[in-house]
Amino acid sequence: MNLPCILLEPGLHVKHCEIFLINFSSKNGVLMNVLPDSDILTLLMSATLAVKMVMIFLALMSLWSWTIIFFKFFTIGGARKQVMQGYDLFMDAEDLTKGLKKLGNESPLSRVSTLAVKEFRLLEKADVSRDRKRLLVKDTLRRVLKQGISKEMRNLTRNLPFLATCANAAPFIGLFGTVWGIMNSFHSIGLAQSAALATVAPGISEALIATAIGLLVAIPATIFYNYFLGRLNEVESGMVDFAGAFLNRAEREIAWASKNGKQD
Repeated sequence: MNLPCILLEPGLHVKHCEIFLINFSSKNGVLMNVLPDSDILTLLMSATLAVKMVMIFLALMSLWSWTIIFFKFFTIGGARKQVMQGYDLFMDAEDLTKGLKKLGNESPLSRVSTLAVKEFRLLEKADVSRDRKRLLVKDTLRRVLKQGISKEMRNLTRNLPFLATCANAAPFIGLFGTVWGIMNSFHSIGLAQSAALATVAPGISEALIATAIGLLVAIPATIFYNYFLGRLNEVESGMVDFAGAFLNRAEREIAWASKNGKQD
């Protein structure tokens, strides 16, 4: 059927032409929908059970990964700030005692130094000679400081492996939904004995949505996992620098720990 040719005459607006075309095509049964019959929500609801299970599982992974991201963003960022500022305050202090007081109580450096001071007091009360203490103090404090740093890093890295799991596994889980959707499409072709686009399109759409959801889970997890690793390296480096400075000051300022200290 031939549609009439519309010429825009002076004073005739485009809107009037559009109304004319819609009315004309409606009367002759040729009105076409501009938008598709089904949207993303409809595709999700009409998906097969296996694809729905894949999407739900990916949604749960995304929810938990974003929870970890927001929590770690504040905890790791706060720890980094405390370590950097605490190290500068400790180095600017006049002596070891004043430096430890400037660290406060919430800083990771404060918790590490508390373990070292506690072990130092135990060694100080030990029933051994001063020469023997002097030989033991350096290795003892080094071990305790290392243990304190390891404990702090374990707390900061907790749950981060889940982000790595999401980054690696989510695309393949989405791919499983893709494969299942394509299998369902071929099954529909066999039942309908037709390879028309209307037959295969729903299954392919489900497959593509599963792949997209898998990527939406994996991409943020990958970005923030690498971001947190970089921040954690800075935190660990700062604590290692603090441990070295603490050990040097302890050897310098504590009388019996120094070679120049007075003998009993």
